[in-house]
Amino acid sequence: MASRPARLGKFLMSVFSDLLNGVLAIDREADVIDYQGKWYKWGELGDTIEAIRAQLAKLELGEGTRVGVMVRNRPSPFAAVLTAVAADACMVSINPLYPDERLVKDIESLNLPVVIGETADLERSGVLDACKATGTAVIELPGILQGASLRAGFETIGPNVEREQPGVIIEMLTSGTTGVPKRIPLKRNAFEKSFAGALSYEKDRTEGEAAKLRPGTTILSNPMTHIGGLWGALSCIAGGRKACLMEKFSVESWRDAIVRHKPKVAGAVPAGLRMILDANIPKEDLASLVALRTGAAPLDHSVTSEFMERYGLPVLQNYGATEFSGAVAGWGLKEFHTFWKEKLGSVGRFQPGVTGRVVNAESGEDMPHGEEGVLEMKAAQFANGGEWLRTTDRAIIDADGFLFIKGRADLAIIRGGFKVHPDDVNKIYEDHPAIREAVTVGMPDRRLGAVPMTVLILKTGATTPTEAELTAYGREHLMPYQVPVRFLIVDDVPRTPSMKPALPAVRELFATDAADAA
Repeated sequence: MASRPARLGKFLMSVFSDLLNGVLAIDREADVIDYQGKWYKWGELGDTIEAIRAQLAKLELGEGTRVGVMVRNRPSPFAAVLTAVAADACMVSINPLYPDERLVKDIESLNLPVVIGETADLERSGVLDACKATGTAVIELPGILQGASLRAGFETIGPNVEREQPGVIIEMLTSGTTGVPKRIPLKRNAFEKSFAGALSYEKDRTEGEAAKLRPGTTILSNPMTHIGGLWGALSCIAGGRKACLMEKFSVESWRDAIVRHKPKVAGAVPAGLRMILDANIPKEDLASLVALRTGAAPLDHSVTSEFMERYGLPVLQNYGATEFSGAVAGWGLKEFHTFWKEKLGSVGRFQPGVTGRVVNAESGEDMPHGEEGVLEMKAAQFANGGEWLRTTDRAIIDADGFLFIKGRADLAIIRGGFKVHPDDVNKIYEDHPAIREAVTVGMPDRRLGAVPMTVLILKTGATTPTEAELTAYGREHLMPYQVPVRFLIVDDVPRTPSMKPALPAVRELFATDAADAA
């Protein structure tokens, strides 16, 4: 396909780009991003976006060109994300949190026409060599919202790059919970429908409303390398709201952001919510909040109950995935207050336009309300021709349409012919008074095929239970074949950037421990 010169020098006319153009033009002197305690202005953000657009135009890129962005929760990479998503391009998400060797291999495999990154990331060992080898042009971000320029020696694109991904707006990384992260191509038309739909649920917005700056600050603590963090960041800026951009979640930085900005709603992934509870933050520090939002991983219902009991704060869980272009089910605040006790453990109801059913994994037959099976859904945002999309999640849909996610069907451990679901084991151990979080994995066993082993993180100040006590507790609450054969107690588990447990690395903990014991 022949390229169309300077096509990426202009924004694509869409709901997102129209809103972004609009909010950038309102007030250059107004604050927009709080990063590490310093405010940056709409004008600084807009000027950096314009500088990136100008460099893309110099490269004479065509429609659908793949634009790699080294994504960090920092102002300049955020500007690059906004530019790429609003342009008629395909943004390819690159995670610079990878170790050098893995990052270099990822860049080599992508074979991109252009990569945008901060100077410090570009100058890591092997990164520029990889770009040179693949013929990738490089747009450098030299400081915090201080413009952009083509890196010397990387001003042209080689002949053998993989230029285009027509009809795709983002090649989005999955979380990599179960293995190496994959990239999911998000279709442009599906993304636009999802984005327009999400905006329609905002209570202070009317359909077709012109862009405007809104009061309040959104706390952006989830990484933009994954769909939940990206979605929250794009919605915040397009909605004309200020952002407090957190490069990495910690309880202290999150608490400080809440105290300083006094938002009504804030969010954290389930692991973060457990850490917040464990920190015993004073109730007055969270007094501005009326609700918390969470997603990305299963949430034990005891966490919801404890936030209500201790702080009077609803926890509004949603359910989504990269493959779904975002959330497909969730709780609203009014609905939560009406149903939360009755529907404890639910991720809410399906969003308008999404239809769900639960089927028998083997036969594909529909399961009755209240019975467990594998979740399937249909929605226009899936861009799959209206076909049912089978997930890897075990689920229940009750008679009122509330969805309950029971765990991953594809993570089952087959122990001597018996099926052990790790999430079932984790839930039991997370009910133990000393345990903050449990992560169960299957490990090879010569006799039984595989056996469950569990890593535990204790609550602050808790007395460490013995292995015998943990085994006895499991036998009291689980089927015999579900009881883990080994336990490890650690300060924390290896995690993905979205704070999910990285299961391959968790398995390595047991392998390393066994080698050390030998």
